[in-house]
Amino acid sequence: MKTVRTALAASLALLSLLPACSVVPGGEQIAGNPAPLGYAVGIDRPVRVGDLVVTPKALVEDSRCPQGAQCVWAGRVILRTRIDGDGWRDTANLTLGEPYGTHGHTITLVSATPERVADTDPDESRYRFTFEGT
Repeated sequence: MKTVRTALAASLALLSLLPACSVVPGGEQIAGNPAPLGYAVGIDRPVRVGDLVVTPKALVEDSRCPQGAQCVWAGRVILRTRIDGDGWRDTANLTLGEPYGTHGHTITLVSATPERVADTDPDESRYRFTFEGT
């Protein structure tokens, strides 16, 4: 019995030396400090949205009507996005202006810049995205 108590005490002592951290199942750690809520971020740049960390991963579609053009359809922006919460991770395609719900939270992609210009596709590295959430 004394050996078990000694081993338990040693284990607890070792655990107290470890830094506190949050593990997200099946994913890499979030690099750097996330930008504050309301800050426009580029691809692979995390931003805080409430108690979540949201990271744009890839532009899936930008079919918005270019500036100065007349279009039958306004088009849309779809952004592959990683959402990290306390102990969980979700990856989803967010559509500009459409709320997305996960794990009791709602995240909305509220802006995507630059605007489209006729006959050109902006380089993905120039895009900046803004999110809101609850």
